[in-house]
Amino acid sequence: MAQITMLGTGNAMCTRCYNTCFMLTTPGGDILVDSGGGNGIFKQLHRADIGFERIHHLFVTHVHTDHVMGVIWLIRKISPMIYRKRYEGTLTIYCHEGVRNCIIMMCHLMIPAKICTALNDTIIFRVVEDGETVRINDCDFTFFDLGSDKTLQFGFKALLPDGKRLVCHGDEPYHPRNEKYVRDCDLFMCEAFCLYKDRDQFRPYEKHHSTAVDAGRTAQELGVKSLLLYHTEDTHLTTRRLTYTTEAATHFTGTIYVPDDIETITL
Repeated sequence: MAQITMLGTGNAMCTRCYNTCFMLTTPGGDILVDSGGGNGIFKQLHRADIGFERIHHLFVTHVHTDHVMGVIWLIRKISPMIYRKRYEGTLTIYCHEGVRNCIIMMCHLMIPAKICTALNDTIIFRVVEDGETVRINDCDFTFFDLGSDKTLQFGFKALLPDGKRLVCHGDEPYHPRNEKYVRDCDLFMCEAFCLYKDRDQFRPYEKHHSTAVDAGRTAQELGVKSLLLYHTEDTHLTTRRLTYTTEAATHFTGTIYVPDDIETITL
C-alpha cells in the first residue's frame, strides 16, 4: 500500500501553508518530491513525524525557489549526520542537469565548505533525462519534461508495487505532449493555482498556471481515476477543500483530493 504525505500544498508566495512538496511512501521505502523554499521543511518533517534518516531519495522538479531552496537545508542537515554516523547510506538527488548545477552552485556559495565535500560522495546526484525510467525502492519512475514555457521542469509517472500509476505533474499546466504518461492513470497530481471564479484576482494564466476547473476538465478528458489538487493560493484555506472540489467536479466525475499540509492520503 502506498501513501502520500503532503508536507506543503501552497504556491511560492504562500505564508499560511508551506510550499508544495510531499513524501511518497511504499513498502520499499520513501522518496521526497521537492522540499519547499527554506528551512521550513524541517518544521514540516517534524510535524509529519518523518525523520531525516528516512530521506534517502529526493526528486527535485525544477529550480524555482519554492521547490529547490529547501534542498540546500536538507544537505546542510544530512551531510553532518552522515559524517557522525547518525545516518546510514547515501542521499540520492534525482533531477535534470540544470537543477543539479544550481544546487551545487548554491551549496558552494551558502553552506560551509566541509559540508560540500559530501557532494557527489555520500550525497549523490542522479541526472535524469526526458523519458528515462529509473527503479527507486520498489517503484519504476519515468521522468518527463513538462513542456514549461518558464524554466525546464520535470514530472514523473510512478508505477507502484500494486500496479497503480501515479503521475506528478509539477506546478505546470498539462501539456498534450505528455498524454502518454497521464492518460488513464490512477492518480493525477495537478496544480490548481486558484479557482476559476477567482482568476481575475490571482491571474493564473499570466503566470502559466491553471485553475481547479482546468484541472478537472483535463482529468476527465484523459480518463484518470483520481485527481489531487495542490500548489494553490492560501487566502481561503478554511474553505479550500470544499470550493476546489466543487469547482473541479463540474467537469471531473472521479475522486478529488484537496489535501491540507501534513495530510496523508492512502492510494
